[in-house]
Amino acid sequence: MGMHTDTTELAKSKAHIIVEILEYIANSTLIKTIIKKSTGNITVMAMDAGEELAEKTSPFDTFIQVIDGEAQLIINNKKYNLRLGEGIIIPAHASHCFNANKQFKIIATIIKSGYED
Repeated sequence: MGMHTDTTELAKSKAHIIVEILEYIANSTLIKTIIKKSTGNITVMAMDAGEELAEKTSPFDTFIQVIDGEAQLIINNKKYNLRLGEGIIIPAHASHCFNANKQFKIIATIIKSGYED
């Protein structure tokens, strides 16, 4: 159980149903890399109900989009309940964590180039 990370990129020039590339696993958080480059990366995360991710910060802005379920995200001690289809930008250097009151899947996009502030 716990955290499972798959760092192999998705096949290129092939259609993928992103919400289906990760299944939910009981008591676990799964992370799958879609693209990983020095300029940024895109990952998909599936989090089972009851799981939490420890608070962390990133030196870059991170765009989060919910593709299944509902996610609770805490940014600098403020709670955001994100529903299917909603997205939010976690600002660079902001402390944040996820709580899975219900299971959810998200796409996270980090862009490392063009960093101004």
